[in-house]
Amino acid sequence: MTIKDALLNLKKMRLKVDRRWKKTGYTIGVLYVNGIKLCETVEDQDRKLNSSMYLDEIDRIKIKGETAIPTGTYKVVLSNSPKFSSRSWAKKYGGLIPELLTVKGFEGIRIHPGNTADDCTGCILVGDNKIKGGVINSTKRYYELMDKYLIPAWSRKEEIIITIK
Repeated sequence: MTIKDALLNLKKMRLKVDRRWKKTGYTIGVLYVNGIKLCETVEDQDRKLNSSMYLDEIDRIKIKGETAIPTGTYKVVLSNSPKFSSRSWAKKYGGLIPELLTVKGFEGIRIHPGNTADDCTGCILVGDNKIKGGVINSTKRYYELMDKYLIPAWSRKEEIIITIK
């Protein structure tokens, strides 16, 4: 890596979800921020979708509301969500919630609080994996992600990207 590449990387917030436990009905992963573990995640069931698949293949495999998004790398923005903006955890940030852009076969994918795959429709929920098939302390971990990392990066106009593996 050149010095120029290293400097450019300083202006990027890099998130990574490492899907570790792929079970029927849910997927548990680990969320890293710039290479440092922050917490665990819960998503819908991983059906082995990846971002290089054709849309018709994704649509054929996907079960709406029960399928994790394709593995790949996505840009993250903070945007208002009509579904979540009125929630107390979203009001703290003026309704801004992390949204993954250009997720093939999916729309409105967010990172937000919740406890089990039943609380999401393709989204990524953050927390501590202390219960089978879910997470606890979700709002606390969401606030930590937003306050320490995403809001400061967004304020500095850094690019925020997430890789799902």
